[in-house]
Amino acid sequence: ARSSASRMQLRPRVSPSHPRRPSQLRCLGFRPRPATAMSASVERPSSGPSTSFFVLGLTGSIGMGKTTVGRFFTARGIPLLDADEVVHELYSVGGAAVAPVAAAFPSAVSGGAVSRPALSACVVGNDAAMAQLEAIVHPLVAQRRRDFLENSMSEGHTLVVLDIPLLYETKSEGAVDAVAVASAGGDAQRARVLARPGMTEEKFMAILARQVPDEEKRRRADYVIDTSASLQETEAQVDALVASLRGKQGQVYSGLL
Repeated sequence: ARSSASRMQLRPRVSPSHPRRPSQLRCLGFRPRPATAMSASVERPSSGPSTSFFVLGLTGSIGMGKTTVGRFFTARGIPLLDADEVVHELYSVGGAAVAPVAAAFPSAVSGGAVSRPALSACVVGNDAAMAQLEAIVHPLVAQRRRDFLENSMSEGHTLVVLDIPLLYETKSEGAVDAVAVASAGGDAQRARVLARPGMTEEKFMAILARQVPDEEKRRRADYVIDTSASLQETEAQVDALVASLRGKQGQVYSGLL
């Protein structure tokens, strides 16, 4: 039997001498996650700004355990910026995107917040409207991302994680120094997703149709974290990955150092 650490496939393809060019991220954000009891040591940021900095992109298809893997990173003291949550915050009451979205798409705002279904009705199938929405949201997202990175650097962190569910779908690989994909195999994925309240086979298949296949994500990733085993084995893979990246100098955001 394989050890839990060996389940993670380490396939680093990024070297400091071959930096990747940054691309615009569609959405980023931060979600505080509860820490769990773990044997691994928690990262202790240095007392001053970072002298090395590495940005890891975390992604994975629905039901593959990405959220659980993200919790393991944050429980180890690794700052994590969550793509879904920042958009939720921007669209919520008081969010920075509400007023400009209301001006551009009045029917998309109700009760002081952006209604995602109503907004979708305004922009889906309309390239001009989608471009208008992106012109509103992208600068807000970019500022949130930059604040997160600069704050993490100033606090002395050397490794951060950008949790981007649609990383490959939005062609955002260039915004990170390396990509880790959470994967569990089709059978485990199906069982997990269909166990969710309100989920049906039809909904599941429709979601899969909009996502890059897991097999392709695994092929393109720098690191693959196998979440099909126990939580303890998944934790061990995260520990191995953190150890391999600690102190490594990335290139994407080196200009901020």
